[in-house]
Amino acid sequence: MRIKNQASTLFFLRIVEDDRQKHLVPKTQVPPIKDNLKQSARNFVSSSRPTPHTHTHSLCVDCQVSFALMEIQIPPNLSWWDQINDSTRWQNAIFYSLCAAYALVSSIALIQLVRIELRVPEYGWTTQKIFHLMNFLVNGVRAVVFGLHKLVFLLHPKALILVLLDLPGLLFFSTYTLLVLFWAEIYHQARGLPTDKLRILYVSVNAALYIIQACIWIYLWIDDNSVVEFIGKLFVAVVSFMAALGFLTYGGRLFFMLRRFPIESKGRRKKLHEVGSVTAICFTCFLIRCIMGFLSAFDSDASLDVLDHPILDLIYYMLVEILPSALVLYILRKLPPKRISAQYHPIR
Repeated sequence: MRIKNQASTLFFLRIVEDDRQKHLVPKTQVPPIKDNLKQSARNFVSSSRPTPHTHTHSLCVDCQVSFALMEIQIPPNLSWWDQINDSTRWQNAIFYSLCAAYALVSSIALIQLVRIELRVPEYGWTTQKIFHLMNFLVNGVRAVVFGLHKLVFLLHPKALILVLLDLPGLLFFSTYTLLVLFWAEIYHQARGLPTDKLRILYVSVNAALYIIQACIWIYLWIDDNSVVEFIGKLFVAVVSFMAALGFLTYGGRLFFMLRRFPIESKGRRKKLHEVGSVTAICFTCFLIRCIMGFLSAFDSDASLDVLDHPILDLIYYMLVEILPSALVLYILRKLPPKRISAQYHPIR
């Protein structure tokens, strides 16, 4: 039995050796370790008594030797994720795709803004018009940034990169919290609550956020401090959490108020679907922004302000800006009704 086990071990090691030769691994890389493993296997087998479990022990030794040799001989290869991230061709393809997607959404917002203006020019700058204008600006800036990514990600100091990447994020926050303000006004009016302070609160919160973010950028411009950069990423995460909480609060309140509305109508069902869908979409996208903000603050591999993370950038911006913007613009595509005045007659 002992002779049989020794023969089995040496035969298995010979197979591994032949496999190593096939993979063109230089023999000089691992002979000391391989010889030690062979000798350890022989010593173990020769010192074992012929018991019913001896064959099992021999197989375990064979497996351990084979796995050890495989780990030593096979060089580690880069994963497909790393290969794409390090490929200039893939970087250009992904960032230009983001540029095209943002340009498309920006164009849709602009077309919708023009349609609304032609429909009701006498209304002035309503919440709906401002919302579409800001969507046009946010997505347009993103399209330019990703279209010029070769220059943007190589700017010095790094504060310039953060300005070009974070400023559209703040504008995105202001754009979609405008919906929260609109819903809050509707909810307060329906409940008989005062609404005069809501717009002041909206403007004050946004002004404070822009001032704080500007201070972070200025400090990083003067002194590229990793601690301040860490605080800036946490700040973005907190801002996103505030937006998610706002949608959950007032979107949820308005949704349940519409559900309890006693009169069943087609308009009620449409508004219920509109509020529920937009609330779910915006809450999800801002929650993802919040989570990614925290992750990027603590893990450099999750950073979004570098050139060699194109896959992460593609997934992130598709989930938190492009798809939500496209879906919300589609849901809110209905034009306002025309205003017909009996006292107005066009000059012929």
